[in-house]
This record gives sequence, structure tokens and C-alpha cells, in this order.
Amino acid sequence: MDLFSTPAPDSARQRVAELTQLIDHYNYEYYMNDRSLVSDFEFDALLRELMDLERQYPELSLPTSPSRRVGGEVNKTFRQVTHRLPMLSLGNTYSIEEIEDFEARTRKLLDGTPFTYTCELKYDGVAIGLTYRRGELVQAVTRGNGAVGDDITANARTIPTIPLRLRGDFPADFEARGEVVYPFEAFEAMNHQREADGDEPFANPRNAASGSLKLQNSAECAKRKLMFCMYFMMFPDGDTGLAPQYSTHYGRLEAAKQMGFKVQPYIRECKDIDEIKAFIDHWDTARWNLPFGIDGVVIKVNQTPLWDRLGMTAKSPRWAIAYKFKAERVSTPLLEVTYQVGRTGVVTPVANMQPVWLGGTTVKRATLNNADFMAKLDIREGDHLLVEKGGEIIPKIVGIDLDQRKPDARPIAYTQVCPVCGTPLVRAEGEAGYYCPNQDGCLPQLLGHLEHFVSRKAMDIDSLGSERLRMLYDAGLVRNVADLYDLRREQLVGLEGSKLAEPTAAVAEFALEAEGQGGGSTAAAPRAATIQEKGADNILKALEESKQVPFERVLYALGIRYVGEVGAKKLARYFGNMEALMDASVMDLAQVEDVGEVTAVAVFDFFNNPQHRQIVERLKNAGLQMEVVDTRISNVLEGMTIVVSGTFEHFSRDEIKTSIEQHGGKASGSISGKTTYLLAGAKVGPEKLKKAEKLGVPLLTEEGYLELIGGF
Repeated sequence: MDLFSTPAPDSARQRVAELTQLIDHYNYEYYMNDRSLVSDFEFDALLRELMDLERQYPELSLPTSPSRRVGGEVNKTFRQVTHRLPMLSLGNTYSIEEIEDFEARTRKLLDGTPFTYTCELKYDGVAIGLTYRRGELVQAVTRGNGAVGDDITANARTIPTIPLRLRGDFPADFEARGEVVYPFEAFEAMNHQREADGDEPFANPRNAASGSLKLQNSAECAKRKLMFCMYFMMFPDGDTGLAPQYSTHYGRLEAAKQMGFKVQPYIRECKDIDEIKAFIDHWDTARWNLPFGIDGVVIKVNQTPLWDRLGMTAKSPRWAIAYKFKAERVSTPLLEVTYQVGRTGVVTPVANMQPVWLGGTTVKRATLNNADFMAKLDIREGDHLLVEKGGEIIPKIVGIDLDQRKPDARPIAYTQVCPVCGTPLVRAEGEAGYYCPNQDGCLPQLLGHLEHFVSRKAMDIDSLGSERLRMLYDAGLVRNVADLYDLRREQLVGLEGSKLAEPTAAVAEFALEAEGQGGGSTAAAPRAATIQEKGADNILKALEESKQVPFERVLYALGIRYVGEVGAKKLARYFGNMEALMDASVMDLAQVEDVGEVTAVAVFDFFNNPQHRQIVERLKNAGLQMEVVDTRISNVLEGMTIVVSGTFEHFSRDEIKTSIEQHGGKASGSISGKTTYLLAGAKVGPEKLKKAEKLGVPLLTEEGYLELIGGF
């Protein structure tokens, strides 16, 4: 069929059915059986054809269409849903003796009734429940607090291992429960991309999976390559009338495989405590060979009719228990201590160790935090470091293996000069870290300032990631943030990343900061490609659009030490414009709410530097916003302080705070006696509720807020 033809409705309907069946089959073989039946090019062509037909004939686009895997739905708020059956947590233990007690207690309660156990992996991810009716996915809900969770159906549809339509025989109405995990390979690739884009890497796969499921745009979730591992099948009407294969937990999971679910092959039936222990012992070591994270083993009574007989405690079922693995710890020799320089000049010591296998990756470096941490450890040359890696992906140094310390080992003195530029380090009173004060001449700080300036919460110049900024720096086009606005199209087109010189060792340490924390791959980050005409146009367009960014974000983008988003906003609103701020004394600056003496001195010193004043003047001449623009819609909230908590139907959290300010109110983060209202959405923080009640602060609903401001 010609992809660009416009078929008649009957032929379109037939072709959509053919494409759906074909794509579903290819997806199933790829994700469930690890078989690739067609090339990526052929698969993408079929998917594009299906999407083109669905765009042309919207009535043919069904919720179970494989095109839903691509995402595209936008959900600003996640509706809360009450679970039909509570998602209870299991009792946890780190003790094999408690597993023995569980097994003995279960046998006593069942009093001679024959039964077996199932042992399976405890996935380190995010628990969700999937409701299927007549073989189709109708809803996906997070665990939440066990009774109420968030509706994430649009995002769940993008996960390839969640069937949209079931295969073969299946119950008419049931819930599939399992864990959404982030496979290590996909997680590391995503983190590398985030670093290249100038974003903070995620700390661990579990947090990344959780954040991905709450992305407002499901197309973004689709890019994350999450995996759903099923571990439960629940029936709202109980087990009455079910086929025999559903009378055991093991049988339910075997049946789920036939329906199209990704059920991991590691589940085992065990008849006694010895087989349970053998399973635990095996996976305590073998877990590091898995492509995703686990943190223990779950033991369940296999025969589901016995679950009701065994009953529940107040918090968890008596027919199941989770054994959690202890964090793995290894000893490895320290080779040397090197130092990284961050954006604000803070110098962080890094332990470079003999490579050692830990937690599924080869670890060869980990942070030593600061001089105080090194002193507390009493770290010495040639020491063997004790490194631990539990649920986090980041390895931690937890001590010294004193049994292997040499009698003549010498203490390691903290560096006194910047490892990049050689400037003597300084340490502010009351701070743990040393920093390099050469902020305008130290390469990691220069590059860090540029990355901070273009970041989303600052100037939001998304066409300039860290690699392109490095290209511009090495080409001699950019030395400070003002230089960005002097860039010309002819300078950008054809600029090649491949001609960049390799960074110095110290700068390489800075570039690998996130990797060093994670102890992962030693491969260098990919170099940026040549900037083409379209790329150059996008950069210049983004720079031009950034001139509309409000003054408080321009101030934040300057990267003044100790001045975050909130501080920048308060300084901007207090002084009104850049000129008044630059001329303020330390005493003037200290009058601003929440700006202490240390911050006041940092701001004063920044603007007292002639080079910084020149940069600000150039930014002003380039057209950036240098004064507060009154964006008030009304003054109906004048004099009110409103604390926002929870999620809302018509606003994101940032949008509702902006709305409060646009109507003359003050959006605060903490409740006090001066708080006018607690604006409480769904999932309002229990501590905030408790404090509001204690202080007599009235609650305000989203509907009540809209009435106050007169609607949208």
C-alpha cells in the first residue's frame, strides 16, 4: 500500500486492523521472547503508516492501538483513584531466623494442610496495579498509600511490557499488579543524555522510574524504556468460579505469561525452609548479574485458597513475607585522591580505587565529600577502603579496612590549591568545603556558569547543551555568558565537535563528576556533532526568545554564590531593577527577607567586581530583562500569605504559585501564624495539615481559590 495514498474508509479500517495485528505480534516477540522479526526501519514504517491512518480517521484510533506506545497525551494533574483491593505492603526482614519463624508459624496455622511456597524476586521499582476488563487495559494506578493512588494510565500505555490487549484466554475482570523498573542499560543511557543536555542525572533507577511515571507528557515517558514485571493477579469478586490454574499463585503467573505479560522466569516453587534458604542464598550473589535492580526475595504461600485462612495482621498479610538483602560491601585499595571543581568553585575530593565489582557495575571512584569527611575517616596512603552499595546506584565509602593498613601509612593532606588553575583555596567560616575563588578564570567554573545560565530554570536556552557550550568555548567564541548574545550564524554553521582538543586531566575529572559519583562506565561522553544550518538557527532563535525571561530568572542565571531561585526572586522584587541591586550596600542587601549576612556579602562582592558589572551591562545592551515587570492581574489577594500543598486539577504547583502572586498574594513554603490559608489539593501533606490545624490556619480548596480570584 502506498503510505501517501488516502484509502477509502473500508480499506482504511481493514488496513488498521492488519497493521495493529502485525505490530502487536512484532512487539510481543521482541519484548517477551527477545526475538526481532523485522528491522527497526521496517517496524517504524509500519507504525508510521498506522499513525497516519489514525490521524486521517480518528474513529479508528482505539485505546489499545500500538500507536499509544508512542505517547503524546498531556496530563497536568494525576487523578486520585481508590484501589478496589488495598495494595498492602509486606512484612520485611533482613534476618534468615525470622524467615524460619515465618515458615514454622505458617505450618502451625495450617495444621497439617499440604501446601508449598513460591519464591520470587523483590523488584526495586515502583508498584502499580493494572485493571483489565474483557481483555483490555482500562486503568493503571500507582500504589500511593495503599488505599489511594494516582491514575497513570496514559504513561503506562507507553511501557512495551504492559499489554494493551490480552492474548488467549483470560478472566473478564481482574487486576495485574507488579513493579515498574528501570533496566540498568536504559537508565545509564538516559543519565548520559541528561548530562549532555546540562540536566542533573538521576540518583538511582527507582527514583527515575517513579519520576517517569509522573511525567505530564506521556511521549516523554515513552522515551524512558521502562519495564513492567508482573508479580500478582487479583480478582475483585474473589476466587469463586475461576479455572483450576488460578488456585495457585504460581499457576496465575504461568497463565499471565500466556496472556502476554512479562513474567520474569526466576520464580520457583519451594516445599520447605531448606529450599527457601537455597533460593535466597543463590540470589544474594546472582542478583548482580540481572539487567535490573532487586533488593530481596518474596516468599508466599502458593495455594491461594489458604490466604483467607491465614488472614492478615494490621499492616500486612500472614501468607507472605519479604527477605531484604543487606547492602553489599567490599574492600579495595585506594590508588590516589584527586579533586573535582564544581560550578560554584567547590572542590570535592574523589577516591580513585582499584576497580572492583559491586552492585552490578565496576566501581573505581567514589566521592570523599569534603575535608572534614577525610579527617574523620583518617584516610591514609595505601589504605583499603570499605565501599558499600545498597539500594542506591551511587557507591559510598563507609570506612577503612584497618586490618590491611600499613604501620607506616602517612595521612593524606587535603589540597591547598585548585587542581585546575592553581589558585589557593579558601574555606568560609562554618562551611565544610573548600572552594576556588577564581570564578572567572577557572575552566570548570567557566563551563559550569555557562551551563547554569542556559539551564531550564534560568534562561531556558535548550538548544545549548554542555557539549555545544564546550564547542563554543574551545573555538574561542564564548568566554562568558554575555558572549552568547554576540554569536552570529556564520560562526556557528559548520562548527565541529570532532576537532576539539582532549581536556586536561583535571577538567576531565570535572566532566566525569557525575560518573565518578556513580562509579560506572569509563567511556568518555560522546562529542558533539557538527552544527548544521538548522542547529545554528535554533540556537539563535532560543537566544532571542531568552530576552523575554523575567528579571528574577536573569538574576538567578548569573550564578551568584548562595543565590538560588527563591533568593533571586526576593532580591529582584525588593530592589525592582538591576541598577538598584548593583548599587546596594551589604546592609541594604541584608534587609531583604531570608537574605542573611553571608549571602549579602556574596551578592555585594559579585557586583563589586568590574568584570561582572561589564558582563551585566552587555546583557542589558543585548536586550535582557533588567527590571521587574508588574504581571499582576488583580490585588484581591493583597496582604494574604498562602501555603500550597498537594496536586490540583486546573494548575500545576508552579502555575498556582504564579497565580497567587499575579493576584497580589504571597506564596509561602511553610505554615506559620502569619499564614492566611493552606491551599490544599489532592495528596496534601499530612504534616502541613497537622500544623495548619494546630495554628488555626483555615483550609482553602482549589474551587474556593478560584472563587476568591474570580475564576480563570
